[in-house]
Amino acid sequence: MEGVVQASIAQEDALLGSLNAQQREAVMHGPGAMPAAPLAIIAGAGSGKTSTLAHRVARLVRDGVDPARILMLTFSRRAADSLVRRAGQVLAKASKLRATTPAALPWAGTFHSVGARLLRDYAARIGLPPTFTIHDRGDSDDLMSLVRQERRIDTSRTRFPAASTCVSIYSRAINSESPLRDVVREVFPWCSGCEGELDALLDAYVAAKQAQHVLDFDDLLLYWAEMMGEPQLAAEVGGRFDHVLVDEYQDTNRLQARVLRGLKPTGAGVTIVGDDAQAIYGFRAATVRNILDFPAQFDPPARVVTLERNYRSTQPILEASNAVIGLATERYAKNLHSERVAGERPALISVRDEEEQARCVAERVLAHREDAIALKHQAVLFRSSSHSAQLELELNRRNIPYVKFGGLKFLEAAHIKDVLALLRWLENPRSRMAGFRVARLLPGVGPATARRLLDAMEEAADPLTAMREFAMPSAAAQGWTSLLERYAAVRDGAPGWPAEVEALIAWYEPHMQRMYEDGVPREADLAQLRQIASTYASRERFLTELTLDPPGASSDEAGAPLPDDDYLILSTIHSAKGQEWRAVHVLNVVDGCIPSDMATGTAAEIDEERRLLYVAMTRAKDHLTLMVPQRFYVRQQSSSGDRHVLASRSRFIPASLSGRFDTFAWPVAGGGESRSSASGTVVVDLAAKARGAWKR
Repeated sequence: MEGVVQASIAQEDALLGSLNAQQREAVMHGPGAMPAAPLAIIAGAGSGKTSTLAHRVARLVRDGVDPARILMLTFSRRAADSLVRRAGQVLAKASKLRATTPAALPWAGTFHSVGARLLRDYAARIGLPPTFTIHDRGDSDDLMSLVRQERRIDTSRTRFPAASTCVSIYSRAINSESPLRDVVREVFPWCSGCEGELDALLDAYVAAKQAQHVLDFDDLLLYWAEMMGEPQLAAEVGGRFDHVLVDEYQDTNRLQARVLRGLKPTGAGVTIVGDDAQAIYGFRAATVRNILDFPAQFDPPARVVTLERNYRSTQPILEASNAVIGLATERYAKNLHSERVAGERPALISVRDEEEQARCVAERVLAHREDAIALKHQAVLFRSSSHSAQLELELNRRNIPYVKFGGLKFLEAAHIKDVLALLRWLENPRSRMAGFRVARLLPGVGPATARRLLDAMEEAADPLTAMREFAMPSAAAQGWTSLLERYAAVRDGAPGWPAEVEALIAWYEPHMQRMYEDGVPREADLAQLRQIASTYASRERFLTELTLDPPGASSDEAGAPLPDDDYLILSTIHSAKGQEWRAVHVLNVVDGCIPSDMATGTAAEIDEERRLLYVAMTRAKDHLTLMVPQRFYVRQQSSSGDRHVLASRSRFIPASLSGRFDTFAWPVAGGGESRSSASGTVVVDLAAKARGAWKR
């Protein structure tokens, strides 16, 4: 008996030994395997959120929950894979299994990918064809453009929104569950006056999607949410899962919150994890209200466990960050603390303009490098991508390599879109967008011929018969016949998945070489596509997952290889969320940039801008620098053109917080920096500034 008790204690230590008290409280919430009361884990920046969530999943499985009855919802497939892997490692350690044994969680994935799976499972009962395909954002823009043209909208009287803007308006209305008129007034005011025609256009856009058996990203959530509004279906789907865990809940929109409430109306078995202080995606229709209001949605209210121990930053950085977010109008009260009590205070550096800002940042980056902080362990963050232009010039002058987050994504590259269109048209011959792109790959086929083909397929009972009977121009006949032969072979079961990708790429490559000059990097992308395809069990899973969670940059757009393996990171703050570096430099911490002058119309917008600065500050582990230019260049001002404007330090760092920072002016006579008093008064050498003033 004593041996059993000791074994149980050892197992418990293996499961919980690495966790602090708050994390243990979150992991052990609830009575074993039974669905527990709802739980909100408010995880401060750097507080071990992923570890806590992985340990909670491992604890549930250890206590007898069937992994197939756990639904894990994340915002990227990589996050889901990481959680599954870490939960498996924890479970293996606790149960003394081999460390490589994973806890298989078949229902771990993004909201969109899980929604797509459920919609296919229930397609016959909700009026969807099970072979529906999914449009990415580029496909949606193309279809909207086509519908816009077909409606012959009169654009001579007034400026009508471009196709991509129309898709954005539609997406915002769906995800925020807001009427079109409110979305236009609040988010797209320059489109006011077009609401009537927009409403008719969106009706036609939805009809086109349904006729072609396609869904876009927004539809995956909309159809899922509507399915959860049907009591019988909601009970069936919710009954498939004993526990539902949602990561990054502060980034959900109203539609996603409706899905969660539909799955588990009482909240039993629901765990949400997130941080209201890091809710920065309002421009994607995410709402901080979801996490702020979560506990009160249930009776009794959900339990709240707050994770406050930070494993990333020094205490001085956390004290400054806590002070900034502490001025927010509404938030969960938490005070991040660290065992790394030593360290320098964040630097608040005043510079004359953006040119001096660029020089100062470059010099500090190099100084950190001399202090053994590699370039790749440093980052420069900014509110808008355009804010780094001057710095990029300075980095190039000093031969400092860098990588900037952004650029063309893998699925946006033309040759990748070509191959995916081939696969989508094979999967769903009713997809006009895929068919239009494929037909135009053939020499001698223009828009008119492609439309005649698609019209014939749309009118036919069997679109494949219409394809075979269509008379292609002589220049395209050979390529068309070859494509039809490959399509027929695939539909007959040969060569099978993923060999069919190879067969279609072999057909496509001669056309790629004819259409594009830079064939070598494009061939590398096709090789990557083949490799990705080999990791999926079917064409349908490949098309769904690749569309919903694509790879990063394509090789032809990612830039030339760097001369060495060390490079500085440049990133927007939005793209930096979830990352960390030893040294972080934040550009343009001034009103007009942080907060953006485009995001100060409401108190809610200002609070989100405050959270954006907080996210930037909490990325730093050892060194944090906030740059304050005294003036900056404003571009494309409609009334007065481009001009320099005077700047003032961000309202988010008022004088009352100056004591949390070391305040400097750069440069001063003799070089280097000049430390200010705690009140923020800058000491400068006016004589040095006067010398050579006429040259500036």
